Amino acid sequence: MSASILYDAPGPRTVRRHRLYTVLVSLALVALVSWAVLRLYQEGQFAYDKWEVFITPRYVTVILVDGVLTTLKMAGSAVLGALVFGLLFGVAKLADRRWISLPAAVVVEFFRAVPALLMMILVFFTFGVTRGESGAYWSVVVALTLYNGSVLAEVFRAGIVAVPKGQSEAAYALGMSKNQVTNLILLPQAVKIMLPSIISQCVVALKDTSLGYAVAAPGLTAVTRLIYLQFNNQVPAIFVTAGLYVLMCLALTLLATWVQKRYVGERNPLDVTRVGAVGVNSGGSGGAF
Repeated sequence: MSASILYDAPGPRTVRRHRLYTVLVSLALVALVSWAVLRLYQEGQFAYDKWEVFITPRYVTVILVDGVLTTLKMAGSAVLGALVFGLLFGVAKLADRRWISLPAAVVVEFFRAVPALLMMILVFFTFGVTRGESGAYWSVVVALTLYNGSVLAEVFRAGIVAVPKGQSEAAYALGMSKNQVTNLILLPQAVKIMLPSIISQCVVALKDTSLGYAVAAPGLTAVTRLIYLQFNNQVPAIFVTAGLYVLMCLALTLLATWVQKRYVGERNPLDVTRVGAVGVNSGGSGGAF
């Protein structure tokens, strides 16, 4: 059994103790879930009339079209905006000129510190309160763009910084400019480092669309809220809403993982010498794009 420098491999007694802990914790979790299910059953939350609405074709269509599809549109718009915002401000924070890096850092730290729910309410009452449902929709999109974009800005910055310095030093030695080094050398290699965090933040953006209920935004939570207010089935509505969000997040994760394996995981790191030669041949001394 191999052991790393920071971790000693457990011995036989420790392994048996860990297995015992696992069994005890598993039994406790099973008992807790069983107790919760029993309580819900005793309260009549599994009665057919409370779940019938979720298998009625007319309501299923409303949930999928007005709920799931609208939620995916909001999340998709917010993710695209957050990626652009994060890339621009992440690179700006690395700028040599203080008049660029300092304002970018202030913007990123501000929007990263403000909770997404408060940002939605602020944007809605500032710009969207007079525009009804569309104003609430774009308030959610703008708020999630600013919040998740500020987080992704730090992801982009950290990913670029994590690339070994020898890569950029070799590119500078070939006469490439800082823009060329960032765009051709650092960013392509940093993608592999950043992609897991980007996927995680996209899932966060998708889940945070549920906060749109605070500004009466359309989406899955708005649709299921109308259903449980009409049929008085809050617990089934919560289960259905949570299940649909889990399915959407799993689908997004699988899609992003496939993209990572298809377009990033099988690609070799960028050859600095080859790119530098292209830059020198096409741009002389390697001027900025």
